[in-house]
Amino acid sequence: MGVVTQILTFILIISILVILHELGHFLTAKYFKVKVEKFYLFFDVKFSLFKKKIGDTEYGIGWLPLGGYVKMAGMIDESMDTEQMAKEPQPWEFRSKPAWQRLIIMLGGVTVNFFLAWIIYTALIVTNGDSYIPADSLKYGILVDSIGEGIGLKTGDKILAIDGEKSKKFTDATLDILLGDEITVERNGEKVTFPVPDEGIKQILSTQGRGFLSYRQKALIDSVVPNSIAAKAGIVSGDQIISVNNSPSEYWNDFTNAIKDSKGKPLTLLVKRGSQTESLNLVVPEEGIIGVYLNSDDLIVTDEYSVFAAIPAGFNETINVLTKQIKQFKILFKPKTEAYKSVKGPIGIVEMMPPKWNWMFFWNFTAMFSVWLAFVNLVPIPALDGGHVMFLLYEMISGRAPSEKTLERGQIIGFVIIMGLMAIIFGNDIWNIIKRFL
Repeated sequence: MGVVTQILTFILIISILVILHELGHFLTAKYFKVKVEKFYLFFDVKFSLFKKKIGDTEYGIGWLPLGGYVKMAGMIDESMDTEQMAKEPQPWEFRSKPAWQRLIIMLGGVTVNFFLAWIIYTALIVTNGDSYIPADSLKYGILVDSIGEGIGLKTGDKILAIDGEKSKKFTDATLDILLGDEITVERNGEKVTFPVPDEGIKQILSTQGRGFLSYRQKALIDSVVPNSIAAKAGIVSGDQIISVNNSPSEYWNDFTNAIKDSKGKPLTLLVKRGSQTESLNLVVPEEGIIGVYLNSDDLIVTDEYSVFAAIPAGFNETINVLTKQIKQFKILFKPKTEAYKSVKGPIGIVEMMPPKWNWMFFWNFTAMFSVWLAFVNLVPIPALDGGHVMFLLYEMISGRAPSEKTLERGQIIGFVIIMGLMAIIFGNDIWNIIKRFL
């Protein structure tokens, strides 16, 4: 059922976003009295799964789940209906409308995507607040692995700023570091600034950012499993580990590493219990688990918002997501990062979906992907909304429209570019699956 849930989640998200995006074009076209001939979810190459004509418009569902489209009379689009364009322009056609009206129609889809994300983020903030770990609340600094050290970070550092901007949320640190040029940390009481190397970004992307950055905590025991090795050795809740075999192990990562490195070996633990210290002996079993749990400081804070306060907060979150998505292109154009290998198509995105239904994930991902669709559709490639906008702006500035031949050629070039990119992205998805079995 896990895979089925992942597929259904992805299809539902895409369907909502495509329908609302195309509805933005549809409603603005209708408002300016442009005849809409088709309104389709997914593409109906050769045939459709469902179609029904209501008034002048045929509504349907195609079989190729790569988006959707609205076909307007008198417009050069993916249908390449040159026969209609050869006829005399009619007042209800797209090409007969003033350039400013056509511009609004072409911006209708991305406008809906932006407002949808804003509405979702606002609703989530009102309902759940804004939860995060403040960057300045990490008393013992960060915890990094070899990948984090490759970037230049060290365990115990306190992140002060990325690209000169103070970090408010530690929970955003991973992405901020990926998109940043330099990091400023406090290290041993001194302020240190260093660049983010492309090779370090490559390593982070290769592991999808898992585990390279966390925060350090004291080795304070929360609970002990009954009848475990730790319980038999006399460890109790509230004990704070000071050393292992006379080596300082006051932090949880030092303690757990010492346990893992001592399978089948005896250990002497020095613990602080109240105002006293106790020396305890145990033998680590072969599985490297002694039966203790960390007393994790509850560092997460939640900012509560009223409805009116959530509206600007939702807008700021939408802009924040959009800004980060634009910055991601900077990484893609750096060959050393090999970021292109991490680009995910439909198959890769399905794998990102949770195996069990999760409404929080659903709405967060829908909002994020809605912003992404708005941004991608504005890229000035013919066949995308941004390509049409580019030609319309040229017409409005120069006072003359591009020839229909130019629009047709642009549409073909844009279609070839998009299909080429889709082939690469699908190929990358398939190759990533194959690599798992090699």
